[in-house]
Amino acid sequence: MGSTPAGKVAFITGGASGIGAAFATALADQGAVVWIADRQIGPAQELAQRINDAGGKAQAVELDVRSYPSFERAVAEALRYSGRIDYLFNNAGIGAGGEVDSYTLDDWNDVIDVNLRGVAYGIQAVYPIMIRQGGGHIVNTASMAGLVASPGIASYTATKHAVVGMSKALRLEAERHGVRVSVLCPGVIRTPILSGGRYGRSNGLTEEQQLKFWEPLRPLAPEVFAERALRAVSRGKAIIVVPAWWKAFWYLERLSPTLFLWASRSSLKRMREMESTAD
Repeated sequence: MGSTPAGKVAFITGGASGIGAAFATALADQGAVVWIADRQIGPAQELAQRINDAGGKAQAVELDVRSYPSFERAVAEALRYSGRIDYLFNNAGIGAGGEVDSYTLDDWNDVIDVNLRGVAYGIQAVYPIMIRQGGGHIVNTASMAGLVASPGIASYTATKHAVVGMSKALRLEAERHGVRVSVLCPGVIRTPILSGGRYGRSNGLTEEQQLKFWEPLRPLAPEVFAERALRAVSRGKAIIVVPAWWKAFWYLERLSPTLFLWASRSSLKRMREMESTAD
C-alpha cells in the first residue's frame, strides 16, 4: 500500500456516523473512492451524497455486519463497481453499558455479534480478495478497552480485547500476501456511542449522565481522530492509539497492574455514585 489513499477503494463498515463517517469524509478528501456500509442506509446515502456534491467519490451500501450473507452481498457490489478493495475499515461497533449483573443475554449477544463477529465476517469476506490482488490494508477498530480492563462495559471490553488479539495474529499471517493489518485503539471520541448510540444501550446511567461521565476524559472530535489515525495507518503501524496520551493507561497496566486496578476501581466508584443519583 502506498502512503496516500488517492485512487484507492475503501470499504467502511459503520460508515454512516461517528468515526466511520469521519473516515469516509477524510478518505474521500484525499482522493479515495469510499463505500459507506451501514444498516442505517438512509444516513449512509445522505453522507455519500454530501461527499459526491463536494467533489469526492462515494457509494452507500446497506450492510448488517451481524450477517455474513449481508457482508458477501455488500462486498460483491463494491467489487463489481470498483473492481478492487484496497482498504477494509472494520469499524462498526456498539456498546452495552452497565455492570454485568444488569446484563441480559441479549446484551451479550448483540455486542459479540457486532463487535467480534462483524469484524471476523469482514475479514472473511475481504481478506481473500486482497490476497488475490496481492495487497491491501485491513484496519480493525478496537478501543482502549481492548488494551486495558474497563469496568462498566465488560462485554465491550471482552470483544475489543478479542479484536486486538485477532488483528495482531492476522498481521503476522498476512505479511506474506502483501496485506497490512492495523488495529485502532481510540480513547474517548465524541460519537453517539458515548451515550449508547443507535443500537447500543446503557443499563444504569441516563444519556446526560453518560456524557457527563466521559467529559473529564476530554473526548476528541471524530474528524480530528480520523486525521491522526489515517496518518498512522499510512505508516502501517500495528497498534494505533489516538489521542496518544491514552498510551499512559496502557503502559500503566503493563508496568503496574495493581496500581491500574486501583485507578479502575476509582472510576467504577464514580460510575456507581452517578447511578445512585439517577435512581
